[in-house]
Amino acid sequence: MTHLLTIDPTLIDWSRAQFALTAIYHWLFVPLTLGLALIMGIMETCYYRTGKRFWKDTAVFWQRLFGVNFAMGVATGIILEFEFGTNWSNYSWFVGDIFGAPLAVEGIVAFFMESTFVAVMFFGWQKVSRGFHLAATWLTGLGATISAWWILVANAWMQNPVGCAFNPDTVRNEMTSFAEVALSPFAVDKFCHTVTSAWLVGAVFVCAVSSWYLLRRREQVMARQSIRIASVVGIVAGLLTLFTGDLSAVKVAEKQPMKLAAMEALYDGGEGVGLTAVAAVNPFVQPDYAKDGEAPLRIAIPKGLSLLATHSTDGFVPGVNDILNGYTRPDGKRELSAEEKIARGRRAITTLAQYRQLRSANPSDSRLSRLADQLKADMPYFGYGYIKDRAELVPYIPVNFYAFRVMVGVGTLLMLFFLFIGHLAWRCDVTEQRCWLYWAAIAMLPLTYIASEAGWIVAELGRQPWAIQDMMPTVAAISDLQPGSVAFTFFLFLVLFTVLLAAEISIMCRVIKNK
Repeated sequence: MTHLLTIDPTLIDWSRAQFALTAIYHWLFVPLTLGLALIMGIMETCYYRTGKRFWKDTAVFWQRLFGVNFAMGVATGIILEFEFGTNWSNYSWFVGDIFGAPLAVEGIVAFFMESTFVAVMFFGWQKVSRGFHLAATWLTGLGATISAWWILVANAWMQNPVGCAFNPDTVRNEMTSFAEVALSPFAVDKFCHTVTSAWLVGAVFVCAVSSWYLLRRREQVMARQSIRIASVVGIVAGLLTLFTGDLSAVKVAEKQPMKLAAMEALYDGGEGVGLTAVAAVNPFVQPDYAKDGEAPLRIAIPKGLSLLATHSTDGFVPGVNDILNGYTRPDGKRELSAEEKIARGRRAITTLAQYRQLRSANPSDSRLSRLADQLKADMPYFGYGYIKDRAELVPYIPVNFYAFRVMVGVGTLLMLFFLFIGHLAWRCDVTEQRCWLYWAAIAMLPLTYIASEAGWIVAELGRQPWAIQDMMPTVAAISDLQPGSVAFTFFLFLVLFTVLLAAEISIMCRVIKNK
C-alpha cells in the first residue's frame, strides 16, 4: 500500500469532487423525504381519528409530493453507494467488512420495508382499511428513517471507528462488535441531529407551499391547517435539533478536536475559550495558524466554546497549533504531536510490510508475534503514515468556519420563524392578506436547504484529510483510476443530477398548481 503515497493529487481532487457532488445532490432529497414522512403521517392520523374527507385529501396531496421526492432520492442514493466501489476501492477493501454491514442491513431491511409499504400508501386507499392504510403510511416513514439510521451509522463509523480490529494476515479491518458499531454514541447523536434537522426541512417546505396557496387565495383551509401542523413540527424539531447539536458538539470535541478547531478558526486553545460570533476570516486563503493568535476582528461569547465543547465554562479546548504540536489533556494523557504520529504511522506501515514478508516466507517464524505486537501498538496511528506534511492534517478553515455559522444562523432564524407563523396560525387568522409573511415563508425554503447542506459540509470537510478518522486518509483510500475518466464522470453526473433536480421541481410545481 505504500505506493499510494505518490498517487496523483489530481485524481484525489476529482474523486473527492465527484463524491461531494453526488452527496450534495442526494441530500437535497433525503431531508424532505424524512420531514414529509412525519407530517403526512400526522395528517393521515387526523383523518383516521375524525373521518373527515378534508384530512384525507390533505394527506393524499402531501403524499404525492413525498412520492416524487422519494423516487429522486433513491436514484441518487444508489449512485452514491456504487462510488465506494468504483472510486474508493482501497477503502472498500480495507474496511468493507465493517462499512458494508450497516449498508447491507439498510438495503435488505429498511429499503425493503419502504418499498413494500409505499405501494400500499399510494394505491391502497380503496383496497385496505383506514387503520391498515394509516399503518402503511407510518411504516413508510419509519422505513425511510431506519434507512437513514443505517447510513448514518456507516458515516459515524468513518468519523469515529469503533468495534473493529486490524488483521495483519488479511490486511483488513474486521468487525469485532456489530452492536458497538451500530450503537456507538457518535452514531446515535449523528442520527438524532440529522433526522430532527430533516423534520425542519419538511416543516419549512409545507409552510412554503401553503404560503404560495395563500398568496394565490387558493386552498386556504388546507393551507391554514397545514401551517398549523408544520409550525408545531418545526418548533419541536428546532428544539430537538438544538439539543442534539449540543450533544454532537461534545462528541466532536472529544473525538475530532481538529474539526472543532477548524469550525472556530481556533489556532491556540486553552481553558475558558470564547465562542466566536463573527470574525474576519479570509474565505479564499488558509490562515497562517502557526503565527496568528486568533482570527482578526473576532467577537466572541466569553467562555462559550468551552461550555459548548465540554459543558464547563473553564473546560480545555485545543486549537490547531495545540493539536499539531501535541498537548496534555485535562485527564493527564499526552496527545502526540503531528510529527510523532506520522513517525509511528510510518513505522506501522513498515512493520506490516515486514510481517507480511516474513509470514509469506515462514508462517511459523517466532518473530511474527513480536511484529504483530509492535503493529498493534502503532496501529492507532497507521493512517498518519501516509501524511507527508503536518499541514495536510488541518482542514480548510474558512469553509468550515463559515459553513458552521450559516448552519447555526439559519437554524436560529428558523426557530423565530416557526414561533411567529405558529402564533399567527393558531391564535390569529393566517389567511388574512399578509403577502410579506407568505414571501418570507417561501424564502425560508432555499435558506433551510443551504443550512442543511452546510451542516454536511462541516461534517465531511471538517475531518479531512481522513476518509476514516486517524485510520485512513483519502490518499490511501482512492482507486487506481485515470484522473480524466473521473473528471468526465463528474461532469456527466453534474448534468444528470441537475436534470433530475429540474425534473423533480417541475413535477412538484405541476402537482402543486393542479391541486
